[in-house]
Amino acid sequence: MKRIFRNLAPALAAVAAVAASAPALACTNFIITRGASSDGSVMVTYAADSHQLYGCLYKHDPAKRAAAMMPVYEWDTGKYLGDIAQAPTTYSTVGNMNEHSLIITETTYGGRHELTDPEGKIDYGSLIYITLQRARTAREAIDTIVELANANGYASSGESFSIADADEAWIMELIGKGPDNKGIVWVARRIPDGYICAHANQARITTFPKDDPENCLYAHDVISFAREKGYYTGSDDDFSFCDAYAPLDFGAMRGCEARVWSFFRTFADDMDRYVDYAMGRNVANRMPLWVKPSRKITPKEVFDAMRDHYEGTPMDMTTDLGAGGHGLPYRWRPMSFEVDGKEYVNERATATQQTGFWLVGQARKGKTGILWFGVDDAATSCLTPVYCNTAEVPECMAEGNGSMLEYSPTSAFWLFNRVTNFAYMRYDMMAADIRRVTDFWENSMLKAVAGVDADVAAMSDKARRKHLTRFTTRTAQTMFDNWTRLDKYLLLKYMDGNVKSEHADVISYVIGRNSGNSHFVDNGNGRDIPDKIQFPGYNEKWKRAVAADNGEILRAE
Repeated sequence: MKRIFRNLAPALAAVAAVAASAPALACTNFIITRGASSDGSVMVTYAADSHQLYGCLYKHDPAKRAAAMMPVYEWDTGKYLGDIAQAPTTYSTVGNMNEHSLIITETTYGGRHELTDPEGKIDYGSLIYITLQRARTAREAIDTIVELANANGYASSGESFSIADADEAWIMELIGKGPDNKGIVWVARRIPDGYICAHANQARITTFPKDDPENCLYAHDVISFAREKGYYTGSDDDFSFCDAYAPLDFGAMRGCEARVWSFFRTFADDMDRYVDYAMGRNVANRMPLWVKPSRKITPKEVFDAMRDHYEGTPMDMTTDLGAGGHGLPYRWRPMSFEVDGKEYVNERATATQQTGFWLVGQARKGKTGILWFGVDDAATSCLTPVYCNTAEVPECMAEGNGSMLEYSPTSAFWLFNRVTNFAYMRYDMMAADIRRVTDFWENSMLKAVAGVDADVAAMSDKARRKHLTRFTTRTAQTMFDNWTRLDKYLLLKYMDGNVKSEHADVISYVIGRNSGNSHFVDNGNGRDIPDKIQFPGYNEKWKRAVAADNGEILRAE
């Protein structure tokens, strides 16, 4: 998804124009290598953030007889780009993962706008999904991406890709060569085992080794092309991909690199020394490409990292007046505003309201890979396990079940949006209830997966696929049913700004132990009239701000 701030001056004057013109906005990727994870899996996260993207789970099944050519449609817009040669053999895929546990995700950094090729036949989104159909390993994927882009022309702007299998993880950054110059320049670096990496709409590869093909691959002309275009004049040893093709500015640091910093800060020591860089105030204090975490990271911790709003940092979005009277960690677009001739920025955290879908891909050595998949805002939604060899997509997440212009009562995307958008009204209270349900579900599913792994260990491939398909579809439907009850619960409990008292917590209601009238406290007269209704009002900051703004009118004499 495309970058929010592009070539943004410190004054942020260009923000509104960029936001208005971009068909899709920013995404976030976190990468956890085998040696950094608690269970030896390789994990990659992705938040597909766009104001126009519908959240569903894409599925490709190989054709029995492949056609000679295949059409390519731009992922962001649906525009037909042209036909390209089809591969004689393809692999099944689900979302951003294929049957071999290969994972590919992205963030768009944009970079030098003149390097976009308007005649290119393959865009960044199609590049991901077509590569997943044709490659088995991360290294094969890098080769396939290069081959596809060079053969057909690259239609998008600069991209960072996360590419991982059960053994290794890579970050790959590429950009086109402009009109009448088909192909891409690129660098790919293998993340050292035991380390974590991240990217969030800004190119992050700087200098790189030129003679280490086990750990670094690159286009033969990545440096010479930069010289030809006037982007670089120094020595080969000092060449920085990022500085040549996507120079840092305030927007790149504050709107993009800050998300990487917050992730690193969660798991690695001594990251607060980069706070001035994350806030866009010190470009010289650049963060490393990867860091070593202070402990092994669990899958649940990775899930929760995608829910970050800069809590506990100077950019905490829940504490200033913009959060309103209920601590809402979002600011509606545009991303900047002006007061008395001065420009100000709204923060862009990892969790955001315009997420179409999000995921944590888990490539597991010796076991079937899992795509933990969710829709809508990560902070108020949950992930459900989808095995990478599933033969079916859960109906609530299937393509064609609703769209951004068509509501569907059986669509997870629309159900989660119903819940989330209601929660934005009283976020401090409702989000807490949602989080209890989210944690209960995800922890339960992590335990369930361990049991499923044991169940299928001795099965044939055919029986295993059947069992894992059934588990994938049934659990997703259970999640949908739980969220349907949660939707009702929140309305019953929080309607009209009041809060009804309960006999038990939200988990009891949602999982069906007590989802009837008896869950809430009544007045004891047998007429279903609530008792002990609470009126929580607003937080202290909001009350003081209102008093300062209009106290002369509102003051009670």
